[in-house]
Amino acid sequence: MAALAPRNAGQEGLSRSGFYRATRQGRYERIARGIYVSADAPAADWDWLEAATRRPEATICLTSALAQYDLTDVIPSALDIAIPRGVRIPAGGSAIAWHSFDRATFLLGREEIPIPGGDLTIGLYSQERTIADAFRLRGELGYELARDALREWLRRGGKPGRLMEIASRLPRSKAPVLQALDALS
Repeated sequence: MAALAPRNAGQEGLSRSGFYRATRQGRYERIARGIYVSADAPAADWDWLEAATRRPEATICLTSALAQYDLTDVIPSALDIAIPRGVRIPAGGSAIAWHSFDRATFLLGREEIPIPGGDLTIGLYSQERTIADAFRLRGELGYELARDALREWLRRGGKPGRLMEIASRLPRSKAPVLQALDALS
């Protein structure tokens, strides 16, 4: 299942007016402004679909990634998505919080995962990258979130060497991660 925009209706063999007619008949369902899916499509996370459709380089980060890895009890109020700095942040009223990350480190710890129920993929930062980012942005997220995620990650057998390798390549994260590792040891 791919998300579809009216401008791409030709991919489904429909004209734009034919696409809108099919939508009124219930064959397509609107998930966000300008983004539709087939009404019989399997269940999927619409925010993930919207982010991946609006920006192919979209990457789940920060609190949303910690929740994805079950490293926090915090339920994010919006899907945290990273895009490279300098890329236009999409307009929309959805529950997506767009974050601009430095292009030089954007791909560090990034992997592609399939969106359940669809044929699209979305980026997800590794556990180590996500924890390092939480420490790096602790002023925004809160120190407790980063510390608790680190504690849970270590309890599950996380390797501090791998975390420090990532943290040393990200600005403003090596020192706080090292301090937290010392405090938790």
